[in-house]
This record gives sequence, structure tokens and C-alpha cells, in this order.
Amino acid sequence: MQRRVLFKLSMASVAVLAFAGGAAALLQPGLKEGLLTYDGREVFAAVGVAVLDKVFPAEADTRAMAVKTFLERIDMLISALPQHAQNELSQLLSVLASSAGRVALVGLDTRWQTAGVEEVQRALQGMRVSSLELRQQTYAVLHEISTGAWFGHPSSWPLLGYPGPQNI
Repeated sequence: MQRRVLFKLSMASVAVLAFAGGAAALLQPGLKEGLLTYDGREVFAAVGVAVLDKVFPAEADTRAMAVKTFLERIDMLISALPQHAQNELSQLLSVLASSAGRVALVGLDTRWQTAGVEEVQRALQGMRVSSLELRQQTYAVLHEISTGAWFGHPSSWPLLGYPGPQNI
């Protein structure tokens, strides 16, 4: 395939995804009033468990509580973002929550709430090493928000051996 044809195909794909994302965002935003919607919570719950798998407790009830805490921390992190960043994140979550966006952008055939940890981890790895910059950027956003929300909270610092900020 010639570069020009590949470039045109890539641009058309981005335009279709952007249009679909904009339409999906109007119907089901990923954020509402600076907090995750139901769809946004499903995306981040699956991503969080996949990214923080070894950090979260293994026991089901304790793990469910850790996921709840994780989603609360994401809401805190998002509320500190500027409005334009919240708007962009809301659009991204809308696309990721849709079936078409989940399959096309993430490469995940299974719905977020039923996908297994290893399945989501494989999809995230595929995004991380993708040749498409859009997929790499999406991975980076999901990974950075997930790890930042969890490890940025003082209760997680002992796991890292971080004593906390020093008094100067």
C-alpha cells in the first residue's frame, strides 16, 4: 500500500471516529458536572483493575471496595482538571464506552464490565505499542489517570516506600 493511500485511510478513520465520538458525547457523555458517568465508571473500573491488578487486593469483597475507592479518586483527579481537559476526557470516555469505539480504538470485543483482567491488559498493551498515535495517546491518558489517581493519594504512598512530602 502506498503511503498516500495509507495516510488518506488513516485520516478518514480519524474523521469517522471523531464524528462518532462527538455524536456519542452528545448522547452519553463520559463526565457529567466534572464526575464520571455510569459509562465512564465502567471504562475506568475495567482499566483500573487491569492496570493496578497486582496492587488491588485479591479477595473479591476487598477488591470491590478498592475499585470503589479508585473511582472516587478518579473523580477527585478529574475535578482538578481544567474545563477544556474535562470536555476532551468526556468525549474520549463516550467513544470508549460505545461498542464501535471500544472495538476500533481499544481492540476489545467484550464489553468493559464483562471483560477479564487479562483481556483488558492485552488490549491496553496493543494500544501502547500501536503504530497509530491516536491509540497510543488513548492508552497514555487511561494509564496516567489510573496510576495518578491511585498512587497520588497519600494512603498509597507506603506501598511505594514514599514517606510523603518533606517539611522545608
